[in-house]
Amino acid sequence: MLLVLCVDLDDDLGRKTDFDTPVIGRDNVEAAAVSLATADPEDSDVNVMFEGVHLADRIDDETVEVAVVTGLEGGDIAANRAVGDEVDEVLASLSTSEEVQAVIVTDGAQDESVIPVIRSRVPIDGVRRVVVRQAQDLESMYYTIKQVLDDPETRGTILVPLGILLLIYPLAIISDSLGLPGAAVFGVTSGLLGLYVLGRGLGVERLLDRAADKARNSLYAGRVTLITYVVAAALLVIGGVRGAETLNAVKSGANSPVGPVRVLAALVYGAVTWFTAAGITTSLGQITDEYLADRFRWRYLNAPFYVLSIAVVLHAVSAYFLDRVPLTYLAIWLTAGTLLGLTSTLAFAIAESRRSRRAEQVS
Repeated sequence: MLLVLCVDLDDDLGRKTDFDTPVIGRDNVEAAAVSLATADPEDSDVNVMFEGVHLADRIDDETVEVAVVTGLEGGDIAANRAVGDEVDEVLASLSTSEEVQAVIVTDGAQDESVIPVIRSRVPIDGVRRVVVRQAQDLESMYYTIKQVLDDPETRGTILVPLGILLLIYPLAIISDSLGLPGAAVFGVTSGLLGLYVLGRGLGVERLLDRAADKARNSLYAGRVTLITYVVAAALLVIGGVRGAETLNAVKSGANSPVGPVRVLAALVYGAVTWFTAAGITTSLGQITDEYLADRFRWRYLNAPFYVLSIAVVLHAVSAYFLDRVPLTYLAIWLTAGTLLGLTSTLAFAIAESRRSRRAEQVS
């Protein structure tokens, strides 16, 4: 048996007429088509039902049944499931022992999205798309464009570069009225377009989204690290400025060109104090959050001491290369930095070990 299934995914038949769906039988489908054409002559589903009747009349070498199945208004996943339920109802109503094959009749790409649902219930021999001849492929193109624009990632990939390109001409007019060079407009817009394409290629937008989500969650959760990160960023900027000022002072006081080692030493010498403050600030903020979340471990306290140890070593080395301290000073502070790191590691390891033993004894 051949089953001709006319698909009305958005249920125009049920919404615009008094027919209950599914509609089964040639005469019933023809009557439903006439009723829908009377209610809305411009509805494309009228052509679908008449095409189903036409196919059923043309086939005379096997048993043919024609039916109309509908979904729900909106054409989403719920509509596909509704079509599947009606197909089950149609198959259950067929009183035949023959193998049933189906031909699907639709009015375009949107209704064809339900084909996998129907194929899971009955084998499909073919799909017949019915469109007005003067508008061939117009509906398919419309739904293709609609799906592209509904996809956020595809929409951003296509529309953002297109929008930047369309801004070139109005920006050129504005710059011309302000007496600015037109080349600057082309340079800025092409630079924006290049940065956008590069960012999309490298996946920068996903990194920015994750950073924004993390910052938002930290803000709502009352995390101390959110504040300490802001303070640390300010300290890093100040440290960079101080490093540049120290380098300029070294260059102005030198009688010969400054080598790369002294340049690096000047930058480190000027910035190390501020960078150390930034490192200690962030580590203390992280320790505070871990304590408030009841995840505190004694070894976490090593972080600020490690930062301080590294800072002592960098300060002594950079000062020595700038000829501001003798070799003895360098040796003393290298030893002090090493001992500070070792002492903190051993002290907090012992404290955590004793805490673990006490916890085991209590349990």
